[in-house]
Amino acid sequence: MNKQPNQTASGTNIQHVKQQNAQGQQGQGQYGTEFGSETDVQEVRQRNAQSAQRNQQQQGQQGQQQQ
Repeated sequence: MNKQPNQTASGTNIQHVKQQNAQGQQGQGQYGTEFGSETDVQEVRQRNAQSAQRNQQQQGQQGQQQQ
Protein backbone atom coordinates (compact mmCIF):
# COMPACT_ATOMS: atom_id res chain seq x y z
CA MET A 1 0.00 0.00 0.00
CA ASN A 2 1.14 3.55 -0.69
CA LYS A 3 2.71 5.23 2.35
CA GLN A 4 3.36 8.60 0.70
CA PRO A 5 0.25 10.83 0.76
CA ASN A 6 1.22 12.85 -2.36
CA GLN A 7 2.22 9.90 -4.53
CA THR A 8 0.39 7.16 -6.35
CA ALA A 9 1.28 3.51 -5.87
CA SER A 10 3.62 3.76 -8.87
CA GLY A 11 5.42 6.74 -7.34
CA THR A 12 3.89 9.54 -9.40
CA ASN A 13 3.88 12.88 -7.60
CA ILE A 14 0.22 13.90 -7.62
CA GLN A 15 0.86 17.58 -6.90
CA HIS A 16 3.36 17.82 -9.75
CA VAL A 17 0.88 16.29 -12.19
CA LYS A 18 -1.88 18.65 -11.05
CA GLN A 19 0.48 21.60 -11.50
CA GLN A 20 1.44 20.49 -15.01
CA ASN A 21 -2.21 20.00 -15.94
CA ALA A 22 -3.09 23.47 -14.70
CA GLN A 23 -0.25 25.01 -16.69
CA GLY A 24 -1.32 23.10 -19.79
CA GLN A 25 -4.85 24.44 -19.53
CA GLN A 26 -3.49 27.97 -19.34
CA GLY A 27 -1.37 27.41 -22.43
CA GLN A 28 1.79 28.14 -20.48
CA GLY A 29 3.07 24.61 -20.07
CA GLN A 30 6.66 23.57 -20.56
CA TYR A 31 5.99 22.94 -24.26
CA GLY A 32 3.20 25.50 -24.66
CA THR A 33 4.48 27.65 -27.52
CA GLU A 34 8.03 26.40 -27.85
CA PHE A 35 7.42 24.24 -30.90
CA GLY A 36 4.74 26.44 -32.42
CA SER A 37 7.16 29.33 -32.72
CA GLU A 38 9.67 27.15 -34.56
CA THR A 39 7.18 26.01 -37.19
CA ASP A 40 7.20 27.66 -40.60
CA VAL A 41 3.55 27.47 -41.56
CA GLN A 42 4.16 28.22 -45.24
CA GLU A 43 6.74 25.47 -45.49
CA VAL A 44 4.39 22.97 -43.87
CA ARG A 45 1.59 23.91 -46.26
CA GLN A 46 3.94 23.61 -49.23
CA ARG A 47 5.18 20.19 -48.15
CA ASN A 48 1.63 18.99 -47.54
CA ALA A 49 0.61 20.13 -51.01
CA GLN A 50 3.62 18.38 -52.56
CA SER A 51 2.83 15.20 -50.67
CA ALA A 52 -0.81 15.28 -51.75
CA GLN A 53 0.24 15.82 -55.36
CA ARG A 54 2.66 12.87 -55.22
CA ASN A 55 -0.06 10.68 -53.72
CA GLN A 56 -2.48 11.61 -56.49
CA GLN A 57 0.14 10.87 -59.14
CA GLN A 58 0.91 7.49 -57.56
CA GLN A 59 -2.76 6.60 -57.37
CA GLY A 60 -3.19 7.56 -61.01
CA GLN A 61 -0.27 5.38 -62.05
CA GLN A 62 -1.61 2.44 -60.05
CA GLY A 63 -5.02 2.86 -61.67
CA GLN A 64 -3.47 2.76 -65.14
CA GLN A 65 -1.46 -0.36 -64.30
CA GLN A 66 -4.52 -2.22 -63.07
CA GLN A 67 -6.49 -1.63 -66.28
